[in-house]
Amino acid sequence: MKTLHRSGVLKKTNDSARVIITTIMGVVFGYFVGVSFPSASFSKINLSSSLRSSLDVATSDSSRSQPSETLTAGTVSKIYVPTNPHGAESLPPGIVVSESDFYLRRLWGLPSEDLKKKPKYLVVYTVGFDQRKNIDESVKKFSDDFQILLFHYDGRTSEWDQFEWSKTAIHVSARKQTKWWYAKRFLHPDIVAAYEYIFIWDEDLDVKHFNGEKYIQLVKKHGLEISQPGLEPNNGLTWQMTKRRGDREVHKITEEKPGWCSDPHLPPCAAFVEIMAPVFSREAWRCVWHMIQNDLVHGWGLDFALRRCVEPAHEKIGVVDSQWIIHKVVPSLGSQGESSAGKPPWHGVRERCRSEWAQFQARLANADKAYVAQLKKG
Repeated sequence: MKTLHRSGVLKKTNDSARVIITTIMGVVFGYFVGVSFPSASFSKINLSSSLRSSLDVATSDSSRSQPSETLTAGTVSKIYVPTNPHGAESLPPGIVVSESDFYLRRLWGLPSEDLKKKPKYLVVYTVGFDQRKNIDESVKKFSDDFQILLFHYDGRTSEWDQFEWSKTAIHVSARKQTKWWYAKRFLHPDIVAAYEYIFIWDEDLDVKHFNGEKYIQLVKKHGLEISQPGLEPNNGLTWQMTKRRGDREVHKITEEKPGWCSDPHLPPCAAFVEIMAPVFSREAWRCVWHMIQNDLVHGWGLDFALRRCVEPAHEKIGVVDSQWIIHKVVPSLGSQGESSAGKPPWHGVRERCRSEWAQFQARLANADKAYVAQLKKG
């Protein structure tokens, strides 16, 4: 029995030795395979076609998430371009697009083939549907070089499609808002940078004596950065400066009531147009937009401050007389107010207009004082 017992133990010992040796050889073999595997090419390994396809898909998906071959992950994280727009400093300049436009694009085809023509100018109206006939007449005074943008204060947008031009216009709707509220939020200088001139007009203007192309020609000829068409003297006239002169193309200076102008080169005798129908060059608008206050929605007082955006203002701000308009004085904005203490809706709107004018003047004066004080501090 001892002999049998001993032979059984010996057999078990030999089996254990084989297992250990086999394990060691497997570990060694696996190590060499692991070291050499990264340099191997899938195309040189004889895999079944289905397995190879699966691996191809996996490696393809993985490569999409990796940085471009031209930049390592470390290089990408080190990009910093201080001249890029604020917030985009970590991007390579070649991918940064800081400006936009209102060009309508297709959902198919090549982007480079989307636009048959790029409008050069932008015409903006703040409208209610009740003034559709007047706006239709006005839009027809502008060629296809002018992009039309409608801000709808009454919420009615789709009904404008009865006009063919409306189908290619841009429509933005927010109830009971003014054109300066819209302008501050939707006409950022980087958004309208594609347009040489921006018209920001009221809805109640008669344009039978006006032509958009001719107006642009005169603005360029006389070097006007901020302008407006002359106003018919007998309708809706507030200031002498905006009164149409029948004997010239453009005027840049006028005479007002005694004591109104401390300097003949300052508003309202010069360097002045009203906020009813202003036209801004792209460069002038970049400055004016920053001066519009977020909470002062009527824009009163802005006309007296426009001169701060061009130099010399009395030469670059003027009225185009030979392309003139008539102000119909339709109080449509007043109807968007609310009755209070037995007073009609327009009364509260007018009170706020006057209040905003005073607030704007105060803010501008305080900003001037703060700037001068900062200069003195060095």
